[in-house]
Amino acid sequence: MTRFFNGKKIELLAPSGTMDIFKEVVQSNCDAIYIGGPKLNMRMIRKGYNFSNEQICEALNISREKGKKLYVTVNNLVSNEEINEAVEYLDFLNSISVDGIIVQDLGILQICQERKFNQFELHSSVMMNAHNLEFVKALQGFGVSRVVLPREMDLKTAKLIQNQLNIETEYFIHGDMCTVNGSNCYYSSFIWGNSSNCGRCFKPCRWSYRMKKDGFVYNTGFPLAAKDMYMYEHIPELIDACVTSFKIEGRMRETDFIVDLVNAYGDAIDRYLENPLAFQRKEGAEELYKNRKRDFTTAYAFSEPGLDFINTRYEGTGKFYSTGKVFSTPTEEPKLIERTISKMEDELSHYNTEAYPSQKLSVKVNNLEQAKACIELGVERIYLPSEVLLPDTPLTTEQLKQLVGMKNATELYLDLPQMMDELQFDIIDQYLDMHGTYFDGLLVSNLGAISKYGTKYKIITDYNINIFNAKAMEFYERLGASAYTASIEMKSDQLASFISSAYKHVELIVHGPLRVMYLNHNLYNNVVAFSSEEKEDNLYVDNQILTLSTDKGENPVYMDQNRKNHLYTSKEFCLLPILGELRFGEKLRCRIEGQTYTTEELKYIIKVYQEALAFPARSKELFASMSSVRAGYTAGCLTYKSPKQIPLLNK
Repeated sequence: MTRFFNGKKIELLAPSGTMDIFKEVVQSNCDAIYIGGPKLNMRMIRKGYNFSNEQICEALNISREKGKKLYVTVNNLVSNEEINEAVEYLDFLNSISVDGIIVQDLGILQICQERKFNQFELHSSVMMNAHNLEFVKALQGFGVSRVVLPREMDLKTAKLIQNQLNIETEYFIHGDMCTVNGSNCYYSSFIWGNSSNCGRCFKPCRWSYRMKKDGFVYNTGFPLAAKDMYMYEHIPELIDACVTSFKIEGRMRETDFIVDLVNAYGDAIDRYLENPLAFQRKEGAEELYKNRKRDFTTAYAFSEPGLDFINTRYEGTGKFYSTGKVFSTPTEEPKLIERTISKMEDELSHYNTEAYPSQKLSVKVNNLEQAKACIELGVERIYLPSEVLLPDTPLTTEQLKQLVGMKNATELYLDLPQMMDELQFDIIDQYLDMHGTYFDGLLVSNLGAISKYGTKYKIITDYNINIFNAKAMEFYERLGASAYTASIEMKSDQLASFISSAYKHVELIVHGPLRVMYLNHNLYNNVVAFSSEEKEDNLYVDNQILTLSTDKGENPVYMDQNRKNHLYTSKEFCLLPILGELRFGEKLRCRIEGQTYTTEELKYIIKVYQEALAFPARSKELFASMSSVRAGYTAGCLTYKSPKQIPLLNK
């Protein structure tokens, strides 16, 4: 069944987690259903909440009998070890001609092109975070026919993308939201080894936090806990934005909840199509409010939501609403201990190919003073920020020229914004036109920027590109990438395999507090909205930096000049004790994330790593003598096992 409004195709897309739920949902007032198969999707954490191959075939037959479409989520990140499994699974889905697959990992697109799979449509997952025209244009060139738009995208931008590129768009209209920009939250992965980018999020955003700034405590409750998306009363605006598919979240929701929700939205769409003049926006809304799990928001659909984005209803229970199980309780970031070091050494020993590391060192900085110190110490490469953490300010033209004049053999790269809308592309275009000759290359964090600048500049992909396999590397190489930063979500066995399989240079972050959340949501607004008389200093950073604290740790939140928020780890990521085991030769380069250090702290860390790279046998000795400036050291995700070795939650 297909709906139209003034020639615009409209699809109501419903979720289903099990065959029993599917048989009820397929009878409801939807046009299409999305499900997960037995592998490579983001709901593998729940036993029984995915379809076997036989059930996919059955569901496809039922869908066709009902005149509805069936989409299968292949939306997990894929490791090198899963490539053959992915090829086999995609071949099956192609052979039965499912209507479409929903993809996050660009390695899957690479496989589909190589194998000429053409019996299903390719839809980019919301986790691909296709947030600008250049990004979507690049996906179109690789055969993507529909883009699931980021939850942070407003409807004006959605309309611009559809009108300019004539591609189908899909927009989440109801369900679970997150304050962190899509595919840019690494905190669950960092703490437990359970990645939100792989559907295993344990929701640290649902914790209660004490907020501190300027020596005062603000009891904000749950400052990262987003309300649920709710667009029931805005069907006309969704259609006006040329959204093709109206998507409801909830593959792990119970049957009655999903069926009632789908029927409510289906009825509202039908009422509007039949008589738009007489459309009553609030008809049926009271029932949705009564049965809601959290309070409702229209999120970013019309404007920045501000503090109204944050939920209070039922927060504090800390439970999955579909299971009654606890998400998680505040948990300390894992410590770097001898057992973790031994585990990493053991994994790396299977892949070592060179007698000595012989790696070069890169440093990401935040200001002129740090950059000068790096040059004076002979650092091989510096990344200069375009998103500068306050209170620092972007480099002036004269300061940039000063660095160019003194850099000697040091390479200068521009670190582009992590998220780039059309305004930011305009800004970067003008900046590079004026100053591009000063840079040896670009560090890039999104596909759109790689596609646009890959033919003009040397491109290195940053860690949040989330490259997990050789096929994804091949994809980015076709767009001009010349080197890759390893994902901070890899486990030690995955990391070693990834570096070994790379035939381009790989950059590995070896030290520094890591950014684990990137937000449009401005947490600093809380300080204005709330008052406080309770006083307490920050533990590790200057009081002017906002921090979120629990009894298990304290995380700094920096704001950049564009008011984006960057939440960093409390502990310092550190691979110093295993530096001598990273024997991958010149293929590998080491990087220090230095933005949040003082210049003196950064100089000390650089000197330690330079000595360790020169004398790898001394790495453990140097680590034993080094004192942390934060809450201690951690190896983050490298502490944990690969996802296939982690037990699933019971049904």
